[in-house]
Amino acid sequence: RRIAASMATTPKVAQKNVTVVDGSQRYVTDLDQEEFLVFEDGVKQDLTFFTRRQQPIALSLLLDSSASMEQHLPILQTAAGNFVRRLKSEDLAHVIDLHRQVEIRQSFTSNHVELAAAISQMQAGGSTSLHNAIYIALKELAKIRAVSEEDVRRQALVVFSDGEDTSSLVSFDEVLDLAKRSETAIYTIALRGADVQTKGFREAEFVMRTLAQETGGRSFFPGRIEDLDSVYSQIADELASQYTLGYTSKNARRDGAWRRIVVQVTRPSITPRAKRGYYAPTSR
Repeated sequence: RRIAASMATTPKVAQKNVTVVDGSQRYVTDLDQEEFLVFEDGVKQDLTFFTRRQQPIALSLLLDSSASMEQHLPILQTAAGNFVRRLKSEDLAHVIDLHRQVEIRQSFTSNHVELAAAISQMQAGGSTSLHNAIYIALKELAKIRAVSEEDVRRQALVVFSDGEDTSSLVSFDEVLDLAKRSETAIYTIALRGADVQTKGFREAEFVMRTLAQETGGRSFFPGRIEDLDSVYSQIADELASQYTLGYTSKNARRDGAWRRIVVQVTRPSITPRAKRGYYAPTSR
């Protein structure tokens, strides 16, 4: 199995993107292959692929434009626009407008001008269909298929919302299952308001944290809308600072079971972060 998904019967190299930080949360980018250890269900795996060179990205950018965002939308648009301008020429991204309906404002493109224009055209209104939007974004990312080894892309989903889901038809369990089956790292941003102790915010925080933790992404909870530019910059820096590791699983069973992955590094006082596992292929 390839962590970029394969139904072939021959074993494939599983590729895994790993972020490594030190105690001050600075990215560590000078590790060698010998300093990484990968375990699948407790069994040490033999790395057959390693690179610090960044593969191009397929990125889904989800932006909450529900009615509660009316006052904050211009700042969100500026921060998100700055973010897409940092993407490299070989990266692909699309823009999804998240409100009562889920609208793909811009299909996948490497054109920064078109992406920024789609962001600037958003208008606030309606309720929040967070689960629906994430589900659709994951399905769209799954359509990005590599035609060669050189065309393999890392996949990332960056979602901003200022509150709980109020109108989705898709459940959180369905979204989480699809996320764990995907090859997408999810980065979540939830704006903290004055009502952080409410049941609605606690539920939204749980959703955001869980999706990020299970997929090897990261969650952010800025207290001010003005902090968004810094948050998007941190995500861009992380995407530019990752390692890609590859191995062929020693477990040849095609049983569809969840396989837990743990990545460790031998250098002291630094911490790796990666997706927590994958579902094994089936014999079908």
